[in-house]
Amino acid sequence: MVADDVDRIMQVMQAAFDPEYREAWTRRQIEDALLIGSSHYLLAGPDGERPPAAFNPDYPVAGFAMSRVTLDEEELLLFAVLPAFRRCGIGTRLLERCAENAKKRGITRILLEVRRGNTAEALYRGHGFAPIGVRPKYYTTLGGDRIDAITFERRLV
Repeated sequence: MVADDVDRIMQVMQAAFDPEYREAWTRRQIEDALLIGSSHYLLAGPDGERPPAAFNPDYPVAGFAMSRVTLDEEELLLFAVLPAFRRCGIGTRLLERCAENAKKRGITRILLEVRRGNTAEALYRGHGFAPIGVRPKYYTTLGGDRIDAITFERRLV
């Protein structure tokens, strides 16, 4: 984990997640999760690919994904693309990179949860994720409304 990468993750997350749904994590939650050896993250530039190794601080990070491995499963914990870069293929490329990396780790399925009504649901469905369960009233909005979480699965074998 590189501290600058956490800064970049935080910048994308704060711009991409609507505060009404309280889905964004704190910096401490990100850092703690990444300290665990089973957590991974990917950054995406404007083309959806990994930013250059000799990272220029002015090079834009347009999205990120963070996951956690448990045995032969991987859970996509956070996934975000900056609003200005949405519908440019970055989400698609990030999901492809997540699946490629998971396969290399011997993962047989990827899981994720998404708030019902989140527009990202169409992206996940379009990339082989299928709903397998619902957590009723899992999310609580700032206004106190309760929204279901839908659990999705993508088999990799």
